[in-house]
Amino acid sequence: MTDAAAAAELVHYDLDGAVATVTLDSPHNRNALSRQLVTELAERLERAEVDADVRVVVLAATGTVFCSGADLSEASAEGMSAGVQAIVGLQRFVVGMSKPVVARVQGAVRAGGIGLVAASDVAVAVRGATFAFSEVKLGLAPAVISLTVLPRLTSRAAAYTFLSGEVFNGDDAVAAGLVTRAVSPDELDEAVGQVCASLATGAPQGLRETKALLARDLLDRIDARADDMAALSARLFASDEAREAMTAFLTRGR
Repeated sequence: MTDAAAAAELVHYDLDGAVATVTLDSPHNRNALSRQLVTELAERLERAEVDADVRVVVLAATGTVFCSGADLSEASAEGMSAGVQAIVGLQRFVVGMSKPVVARVQGAVRAGGIGLVAASDVAVAVRGATFAFSEVKLGLAPAVISLTVLPRLTSRAAAYTFLSGEVFNGDDAVAAGLVTRAVSPDELDEAVGQVCASLATGAPQGLRETKALLARDLLDRIDARADDMAALSARLFASDEAREAMTAFLTRGR
């Protein structure tokens, strides 16, 4: 890879023994799910899936934001018909991987980023990480991410967080069922390392078949509802109300 190509890369892939780490690195838009980032993320995950030496995949990010959700600049300019389908496909791929996926949540997560956390098998977050389903404030609904998020959250937590768009922290996310464990920032790497070491002791066949068992109902849910949720999301993104709200949000800055 040339220096220019490496500089333009938004998602990195690193292998350390049996653990592959896939890292979002798109600081200019707070690791938003742009076309380029989603494409590269899918490619890196596929690489980990086919690598016989990989037993565990870590999904990580640089900076203070894990993922800010959909790229609103692209959405407001071009619509989200293709984008929502790609995000659905990404979530489904994570759920259906034959290897456990561990989300390392070092910072803020919004909207579509929470869909990736929910799709992961294990999520370790810092206590100060903030989460919010901000769609409701933009005239949207957390449609496509509901495919993976709703099975994780308690019904009361889902109702309040979806309808209010209120910010909640890592400890709240554990209580709601979204996150496995919340730790202090200086404990994050050790905690993720411990989880990965434990998971990596599993035999390839054992991991593969157990993941398939765990993912079966969630994959059925995604397959049954993906088209409807993608259509709903695309329709809402294209609405006048949402376009006005996104334009105002982008004008204010983040």
